[in-house]
Amino acid sequence: MRGSHTNETCPDLFELSDGNFAVIGTEATAELDPHLPADAARADYERIVVISRETLIRAKKDIPDA
Repeated sequence: MRGSHTNETCPDLFELSDGNFAVIGTEATAELDPHLPADAARADYERIVVISRETLIRAKKDIPDA
């Protein structure tokens, strides 16, 4: 369990073989897009995904510093 509210395997944040990261979370683009900070933007093919604070904190130890 890495932050799941139901003790399942998601939401999750994990590193891909190419070094990028993927996020499994709740899709919230329509709800949150109008509230993005002025200096934030997303492309048409990008989505806003919400993960819990607990999920990110648990993943922190697995995220490299560089």
